[in-house]
Amino acid sequence: QVQLVESGGGLVQTGGSLRLSCAASGSFVSIDAMGWYRQAPGKQRELVAQITSGGSTNYADSVKGRFTISRDNAKNTVYLQMNSLKPEDTAVYYCICNAARILVGWRNYWGQGTQVTVSS
Repeated sequence: QVQLVESGGGLVQTGGSLRLSCAASGSFVSIDAMGWYRQAPGKQRELVAQITSGGSTNYADSVKGRFTISRDNAKNTVYLQMNSLKPEDTAVYYCICNAARILVGWRNYWGQGTQVTVSS
């Protein structure tokens, strides 16, 4: 199996910052893309940012210039630095990774989610 453990969520005021972390562990042979999605109450889950194993990044328009995604391949960990937070960033943030396992092949794995709340 592949386990993703997220940390770093919490309550912050408008304009504040938070840093999310997500560490992958388990019986995989390789990880390609890693990223973050979020889901606000009553809304669909949406992509926030993703990063490939080679370091190429992609961001949702709503977070460009405020959020930065990075990863440490040696630690199988992805980070999301969130600055200038707004109330509309309030959501449960989910980590995702695309990993390969023997006899399973490539598939996506999700973390359990971490709550981010931005107060106005």
